[in-house]
Amino acid sequence: MTALPKKRLGRGLAALIGDDIADELPTTNDAPVASGLREVPIEAVHSNNLNPRKSFNEQELEDLARSIAEKGILQPVVVRPVGNDSTFQIVAGERRWRAAQKAGLHTIPVLIRELSDKEVLEIAIIENVQRADLNPVEEAMGYQQLIDSFDYTQQQLAESIGKSRSHIANTLRLMTLPKTVLDQLQEGSLTAGHARALIATHDPAGLAQKIVALGLSVRQAEALARSKTGEPDNEPAEPRGQSDLRAIEKAISEALGLRVSLQPGSGEKGTLIIHFKTLDQFEELCSKLGAKL
Repeated sequence: MTALPKKRLGRGLAALIGDDIADELPTTNDAPVASGLREVPIEAVHSNNLNPRKSFNEQELEDLARSIAEKGILQPVVVRPVGNDSTFQIVAGERRWRAAQKAGLHTIPVLIRELSDKEVLEIAIIENVQRADLNPVEEAMGYQQLIDSFDYTQQQLAESIGKSRSHIANTLRLMTLPKTVLDQLQEGSLTAGHARALIATHDPAGLAQKIVALGLSVRQAEALARSKTGEPDNEPAEPRGQSDLRAIEKAISEALGLRVSLQPGSGEKGTLIIHFKTLDQFEELCSKLGAKL
């Protein structure tokens, strides 16, 4: 089949299944299906080892299962056929599939698409990253898999995923850290900001333990990584000077994956400018901010 355009892939799952998906969903199990929509036995659907997301919060799955038991699955699981038309592999929506099993559903709505491994991996990363479902290590592993398996450059990957190249590069650098630090990052005891501060240090594992034990902020962790004594500096009560503004800009930029500009005004006033180059990036920003277009 013809590969999906990268620009549309950057829009994520909505671009794949179309904006009029709700109009295509069957109202009953016996209703005719269109555009690849079908109600299939839940046991005919299987997880996909290409999915970069490996951990699922059990409490969140239980909450979703209760919602599904009451209202059903409102958005179909995107799948691709495997071997024949009766077995399917998940492309997007594994969390809904897992929750549906907990809810005791016997069938689930699926949207069937013929997709290559490359497209499956792209879509899985896009869906999870846009919904903030991946921890930083899973995100980095997904990016690395696209680079290793499909010869992406960082710039091509940034354009396909809808992130800045600096965000891709900074995320990939996390994989140079020791496994103990990556485990802490996956568990949530360290943030990506903490971890980035450790990349160029001589003892990232030891410093990571100290950061967790002392409950240091990211700025304190950066000061600790720079210090020769290995002791954290006291964090200033409030940012001062141009270097602090640049540090704040950098932190916001990395969190959003977009370039930002912070312009101080008089007193406590100021202006924050968020730069985007494409409509896809703007839509993703609105999604992160909770704005409905």
